[in-house]
Order: sequence, then structure tokens, then C-alpha cells
Amino acid sequence: MRQTWRWFGPNDTASVDDMLQSGVEGVVSALHHVPTGEVWTPEEIGQRQNEIATRRNGEASGLAWEVVESLPVSEGIKKQSGDWRTHIANYRASMENLAQAGIEVICYNFMPVLDWTRTDLAWRLPHGGTCMRFDLLDFAAFDLFVLGRKRAAADYSAEMIAAAEARFVGMSDARKSQLANNVTCGLPGAAEHLTLEGVRAHLSEYDGIHAQMLRGHLVAFLEEVVPTAERLGLRLCCHPDDPPFPLLGLPRIMSTEEDYRLILEAVDSPASGITLCSGSLGARPDNDLPGMMRRLGHRVHFLHLRNVKRDTDDRIGSFFESEHLDGDVDMVALIAEILKEEARRKADGRQDSQIPMRPDHGQDILDDLGRRSQPGYPTIGRMKGLAELRGAMRALGHAASGRV
Repeated sequence: MRQTWRWFGPNDTASVDDMLQSGVEGVVSALHHVPTGEVWTPEEIGQRQNEIATRRNGEASGLAWEVVESLPVSEGIKKQSGDWRTHIANYRASMENLAQAGIEVICYNFMPVLDWTRTDLAWRLPHGGTCMRFDLLDFAAFDLFVLGRKRAAADYSAEMIAAAEARFVGMSDARKSQLANNVTCGLPGAAEHLTLEGVRAHLSEYDGIHAQMLRGHLVAFLEEVVPTAERLGLRLCCHPDDPPFPLLGLPRIMSTEEDYRLILEAVDSPASGITLCSGSLGARPDNDLPGMMRRLGHRVHFLHLRNVKRDTDDRIGSFFESEHLDGDVDMVALIAEILKEEARRKADGRQDSQIPMRPDHGQDILDDLGRRSQPGYPTIGRMKGLAELRGAMRALGHAASGRV
């Protein structure tokens, strides 16, 4: 695996020098300040490349922008409404400009409205650090009594509604406000943040858009952009839903192995593939991450390695983001399958035999607790996660070569 690091630009609390000291080989970034649907120009792309290539003292860093995360898909494209055809044309233009700059891997997602969702961005852990958490009861309280979504009661049992009401009544006004801000936080680094009224407006626009229809819109999007990716030598990779189950009555279409298989078969091209996020997919007890890598690994173009601890294994529900090797995802077994896939690619002569990986998220520990980094992206917590993943990779690599 090629070890990369997500960087949000010059305002990131982790600097280029920090990335170097973490031992990463490449950088994952995006132009978060460019409004969704507009073209990423060669000038903006070049500026970000120069920022990554330069250390604090002006010397060359030796690092390069290798993966885009994310080139966002507009709500218009997802709903096929408004200026969605212009947005697709602009998406292709951005792909042209990224390819011209030498960047080959583009991560995107097709989650309606909220992208990723958490109820706690700094949930206190027993060791004193913090992490992100999704609490289903808190989310139900938000949905039913803060957002006040129409028809929300139909999505919860009577017992859950009663428990959510009790939870809501026990919340302080500050916690209610914090919960609303946490849920609507949106894509990391994005300049656009939703208000409650904005969420309600978006939800109304999704009335009548069911999962099969949204999947059809994703297929239509890929039919437009994949030929461009093929011509340019780009690899597109769809990130899974996070969490991987329906929220707010919205359809979720990239939550399971079967979801991915349907899309990969609908637009069957090596240029269209998967961002395998072990944390997102691992929030469902019925997702087998090592098995997914074994069966679909030939179309995995990008890896997010993080772990989660689910509150229960008998249903979909609450979870928190655990240490990278200590959660419900068997990370060592997953890494073993990744290394096998890379060996197969190398034997087949594939140019993409080394899959870019980044240590996804991390717990806020030590000096992270005062840095105010992007939620989920502390410097020290990710360094710790990368060190753990690197150790597992090295040990498995030695075992496969007979060196131990």
C-alpha cells in the first residue's frame, strides 16, 4: 500500500512538515473552497500542488498531490435537477485539468444532503481522549424533536420514540444546539454548511426519490464521466455511505457489497471503482470487510483504513470510532487481503499494483486535544493509527515472504 495523508490545505492544523515527519509517501487533498458544481481550474490545482510540494522553510518537500478527495458531486446531479447537466460538464472539465496535472485517482460520494453524519464530534473516551460517535438515540431525538421532520415517526419503533423523547427532554439547550451543529457539519473541509432550514428544504426536494431512482442517477452520472476517465487514464472511486444505512428518510445506495456490485456491473469499467472505507462499511455488522476486499479488490482504487466499535452486533445502530487495530473490523485480516490483491496486480503487470491508503480519522489524544483540527483528523491520533497499520503491513509482508 502507498501510505498517504489527507491534507485540507494551508489552514490545516497538520503542516507539510508534519506529514513528512509522519513518514507518508503522498498526499490526499481537494479544493474545498471551490463551490460544488464549478470547474477546478489549472491555476487552482497548480497552487495546491505547489503548497504540498513546499516545506515551511521553502525547501522542496518531495511530496505530491496523488489522490483527490473529494471532487464533489452536486445535489443537482444526485437529484437530476436544476443545472445538473452543466455540473456534469464542469465535472468532466475538472477531470481534464486534474489529469493534465498528473493526478490519477479521484474519490467521490453519492450520499444525499448530509454526506457523513455523527452525533458527537468529541466523545470522551475512558483514557481521556476523544473520538467521533454516532448515537442512534441522539440522532432520533434530533430527527423527531429538533429537526421535526415530517413522517419521521414512521422510521422508529414506539419504544425508540419514547426513549428519544426522554433523551431530548434531558438535554440542555446547549446540547440541543451542539447536536444540531454536529449532525449538519457536512463534508470535512467544505465551505458550505447547512442550517436546519437548509436541511428541511433539501429533504423536501428528495420527496419521491427512492433508492432505485437514486441508483439510476448514479449510473447516469457514471455513464457520463467514466468514458472521460478511461480516455484520461483516471480511476474514479466511490466512497460508501457513512453511516451505511438510511437516515432522515433519505435513500442510501452505497452501503453494502451488493450495492457496490450493482454499480460496478452497471458501468463495467476499470476506471470506475471503489473507495473501500473500513470504518464506514464496518458500522454494519453484516458487512464482511476482508471478504469484500477478496471478492471486489480488483476494483478497489483507494483505501480508508479506520475502525469502529459497534454498540451491538444484532442490528444496525450506534458506534464510536475506535483505535485502528481495536474495533469490530478485523483490520489485520483486511490488510492481509489487500496485500494479496496487490501481489496479484503486480503479477498481472498492472500499473496500479500499489493501492493508495490513508489512515482514516483518529482519536484526539495528547496535544491534539487543544489543536481544534477538522473533526476526525487530529495529527497525533492519525500518526498513531498509521504507525499501527504500518506495523501490521510490515509483519504480514514478512510472513508472506517467509522472512519470519
